[in-house]
Amino acid sequence: MTKEEQQVERRFLDLAQTAYKRGIVTYSDFLNLNELNIFQGIRPKLSYLVTDCFGGYELAERQIAAFIPDALVFCPEYPIACLKLSPLQEKFAEKLTHRDYLGAVLNLGIDRSKLGDILVEEHGAFLFCQERIAGFISDNLTRIRHTPFMAREMAPKEFDYEPKYCEIVGTVASVRLDRLLALAFGASRSSLTSFIEGGRVFVNGKLITSNGYQPREGELISVRGMGRFCYKSSGGQSKKGRHYVVLWKYI
Repeated sequence: MTKEEQQVERRFLDLAQTAYKRGIVTYSDFLNLNELNIFQGIRPKLSYLVTDCFGGYELAERQIAAFIPDALVFCPEYPIACLKLSPLQEKFAEKLTHRDYLGAVLNLGIDRSKLGDILVEEHGAFLFCQERIAGFISDNLTRIRHTPFMAREMAPKEFDYEPKYCEIVGTVASVRLDRLLALAFGASRSSLTSFIEGGRVFVNGKLITSNGYQPREGELISVRGMGRFCYKSSGGQSKKGRHYVVLWKYI
């Protein structure tokens, strides 16, 4: 474990101790995949608490961890706000990417750890952030690249997002992680080995470094720098003994 990873773990332990001693719910900042993996690894040590994580919607990649005293039985209200980013004049708006939106928000002086996922739509985007900075972003985010924009905080019931995906149906010799990656990204298994062994592949937020890991149906597989997909199902075999599988690759 690197020095930075040790600091992340210590931060989690501090939040857990504060929650336990003061009888309150404590929250982390938004966590990236590496940090979520550390959180998942430390959870067994925190059996005296309830621990959970959430990013504002079901499939969020960046999430906030919650440390909840056993005495509290209610579901925590995560300090997460959702902003709808919209161009002032849609027909003159540029086509913007995730990087454009993220860069514009970071240029306001906001740290990445205060921001969750950014969901890019055809015209505009949804931005998840810590609740306490939502007003600042709304007041100050007025332009993205050359396009005038407005940011409006949404009530949870207003947020209506259906993830876009393409369904991939194919066959694999065995239901192993490396073979599912090859099918999902249209690459050879050998070219993807370095991604797995290099710590860039996560299954349900947990770092997996074994090529032979066998995902379970319904698990979400994320590859840093490439994207993510859900291993939906498998069923039956071809005449050559290969397994039919269905993947949902998010776009």
